[in-house]
Formats: sequence, structure tokens, C-alpha cells
Amino acid sequence: MPEWAYARRPDDAYDSSGLTRGPWHPDHQHAGPPSALVCRAIEQEAAALGLQHIGRLTSNLLRPVPIAPLQVSVRVEYAGRNAAHLAADLIAGDKVVARFTALAQRESPIDLPAHVLDHPHGVSLPEECPACFPPFYRPESVGYFKFVEVRLARGEFFNGPCFVWFRVTKPLVDNETLSAYQRVAVAADCGNGISKVLSFDTHLFMNSDLTVNLSRRPRGEWIGLDAMTYLGPDGCGLAESALYDQEGRIGRATQSLFVRAKDES
Repeated sequence: MPEWAYARRPDDAYDSSGLTRGPWHPDHQHAGPPSALVCRAIEQEAAALGLQHIGRLTSNLLRPVPIAPLQVSVRVEYAGRNAAHLAADLIAGDKVVARFTALAQRESPIDLPAHVLDHPHGVSLPEECPACFPPFYRPESVGYFKFVEVRLARGEFFNGPCFVWFRVTKPLVDNETLSAYQRVAVAADCGNGISKVLSFDTHLFMNSDLTVNLSRRPRGEWIGLDAMTYLGPDGCGLAESALYDQEGRIGRATQSLFVRAKDES
């Protein structure tokens, strides 16, 4: 079993481990870990500008991310006193496999009335919830569901609307501790899958993007997704997840879906 999702290489690239493996193809990564890897690089660039909060992270998933060495390239598109817009490329071999944009903001504490701060999740805390696994999970397999612990708080896992808690159980890069934003990035791409309304056996319903908006810095190890999938009759759809930590609501994630029957030519 790998000890972490990625290992740094001397050439500033990252070796990808089997913990990044997703459900669609054995050679392709789940979008959560590579999104967190890019988020890590964006956080470092934002910190150098004196900006601490990642208010938005958008991933444009151009092609499958292979379980192979990856490089991350970050650039600052605009930087002001209170906010900066950043962009990043995720590169495998000689191809850009995903492009990202982000909004970094300056944190400045303010006094707010209690009713403004009160965003409870209204479900059981993770330690009170049963562990759950997807239908394709095999205990002997190495993949994303060995990288995270998953607990069901409401609904039925992988069958329509549900609330699911995620906790990353291993380091993202070498033995580093994940940041709060990286934990969100690992989990947020799961909304489409955990609230699926079609069978894995008959349909593909993959997301081509992911946008995460956060109202504050998450706290604690657990990230909750209150997820729902909406499908249209034209082969397109949307997965929407309200995001929580154990103290309350922290933001929202959306995914644009590409939906096809598996027997379509």
C-alpha cells in the first residue's frame, strides 16, 4: 500500500501512486487528488502574495489524468491588495491534462452577529455515521477509496441525494500534512458519484469540470458533501454539493456532467 498519493521527484515533477486511481479506468486518476495537488501549488503562490484564503478553485478537466509523473505550473494573472487571480496547468508528459483558475483572498477578521455565523449541517457527525463504500470497491484494490475514509450521514450512498463525510487518511505529497483547502479539493469531486441516479453498468456520467467556492477556511479533518445530481434529456447534467465541516456550512461545489449510455457508438 502506498504511503502517499504523490512523491516529489528531483525534476520538480511528482510521481503518482495507486491511491489516486479512480473508478472509470484502472490507468486514470480520480480528479480529487490531482485537484488537491494543484491547489497545494496555488496556495503556495498565494501565500507569497500575503493572501491566505482560497475563495474559489475551478478545474477544467481536458483529458483523463494518467497515473504517471505530473508537473504543475502556476502563474499570477492579477494581484491586488485584497485578492489575486491565479491560473495553473497540470501536465502529464507533453500534454496539459487540466487547467485551473483560482481566486485567493486576504483574510481579515471581523465581528459578525451569531445568526450570520450559524450555518449548521443538521446531520450526525462522522463518528456517529456508518462507513460506506461504492459498489465497485474491492478490499484488495489500491485506489481513491484507500486514500479517503467515507461515512454516510443521510440518504443512500451512490443512489440519489445523500450527505457523505470524507476524511483523507494518507498524505497528499510525501509526508506533508494536507491543508484544509487540499482536503476540500480531494473530496469535492465526489458529488457526481455519491449522488448518482444512473447505474455504473449502463451509463457514463462523468464531469468535465469542478468549481469549488468557499466562504471561509474549513476546520478539522472531515469534509461533508450534501450532494444531488440533476440530469437533462440532452445528455448533459449538473451535480451540486453543499460543502460542510463539522462546525457548519463552508461553501458549494458544482460539476458539469457528460451523460451517455454505455452502448452508444
